[in-house]
Amino acid sequence: MLRAFADGRLFGEQYGTGPPWALALHGWGRTHADFNLALQGIDAVALDLPGFGATPAPAEAWGSPEYAAAVAAAITDPVVVLGHSLGGRVAVHLAAARPELVRALVLTGAPLIRGGTPARPSFAYRIGRTLHRRGLVSDARMERLRNKYGSEDYRAAQGTMRDVHVRLVNEAYDAVLREITCPVELVWGDDDTAAPLDVAQTLADRLPKARLTVCPGAGHLTPLTVPDALRAALERHRP
Repeated sequence: MLRAFADGRLFGEQYGTGPPWALALHGWGRTHADFNLALQGIDAVALDLPGFGATPAPAEAWGSPEYAAAVAAAITDPVVVLGHSLGGRVAVHLAAARPELVRALVLTGAPLIRGGTPARPSFAYRIGRTLHRRGLVSDARMERLRNKYGSEDYRAAQGTMRDVHVRLVNEAYDAVLREITCPVELVWGDDDTAAPLDVAQTLADRLPKARLTVCPGAGHLTPLTVPDALRAALERHRP
């Protein structure tokens, strides 16, 4: 059953019967329901992040720091934070900015390390964008270019969430990761193409209190495919 958190600014579901000691944050385009299996038997809360599920989109283009601040308002006692994909981006900012609220992190499929050279937008899109900025291409034509050349997630986003998407994919996390002092569990599918396993391996090398669990055959949607591995990682930090 949906509940309101943070004075009605966030919505989600509470699991278990006792005070929540775990908090789950979903990926882009997903909702709190992804964690229904992983949170069985755990006193926890899974939120719909702003712009997804029942929680309204932010009024302006937020990045991970703003999302983390919004989530912090829903926490009353320290929790173990489980972050999948986008939720992992938010979780590391939360742990860095508000360490007193985060007992440990469980990160899965979180694209926190960039591999190789980022792909540039197509030449046609870059020309169109330049001409649009100069007033030589109409808004309607620019929108058609965005729909043609943008990523699937970008095309599916509406309104402010498109600007949120652009901001998120251009974020860097090196400085934030250096601020994390809590234990970190990395639960990764070895067939994750959105955040490949080498991302987790690099994180394991960089974070002094990290433990890596590799899930053979699992892809990006680990909350659905390997919920037991996520639950086990949470349980290792049960208060």
